[in-house]
Amino acid sequence: MGKAPAPCWPGAAGALWGRGVRHSRRAALLAAVLAPVAVLAGGAAPQDPLPHDTALLAARALTLPVQGVAREDLVDTFGHARSQGRRHDAIDIMARAGTPVLAVEDGRIAKLFLSKPGGLTIYQFDPSGRYSYYYAHLQRYADGLREGQQVRRGEVIGYVGSTGNACADAPHLHFAIARLPADRAWWKGEALNPYPVLRGP
Repeated sequence: MGKAPAPCWPGAAGALWGRGVRHSRRAALLAAVLAPVAVLAGGAAPQDPLPHDTALLAARALTLPVQGVAREDLVDTFGHARSQGRRHDAIDIMARAGTPVLAVEDGRIAKLFLSKPGGLTIYQFDPSGRYSYYYAHLQRYADGLREGQQVRRGEVIGYVGSTGNACADAPHLHFAIARLPADRAWWKGEALNPYPVLRGP
């Protein structure tokens, strides 16, 4: 989870973040750019590997992790191809650098981690400790955020950026969900598609 590079394309910032461009326009542009990548990889993204878990989490009506983004503006990039034969086990939510990133539900900050692909990242466990929420490419953490901290749904935990292998001109949140193994190791887990979880029924 969290090791797939973000999409990069020339002029992404200008295309997506020009003055007056609405979220729906951004979503359409992102979908148009990423669609050929999925086709080259052999078709559309695979079906959700964990449908029961997806339904359970969707019923919780998680808060969207990027402030100001509407559910209908999300784009499903889960399963899309990335470089070196890797798969994108997350969705990318485009937003201006510095946009607040929100905890999707109550939980605990399991790990604050700086990685080469993900940049500044946060691993948050859900209240049951069964699922992990992964927030990557952050510009910075919220002031005072620390490992072991209990956070509330909608609380600001960081800010959108382009750290790690994200393109500097296309800031976004790389958001992933994983079902944790029995040992609750934060770096492990089986990825599930965040898109149907966040979009809801």
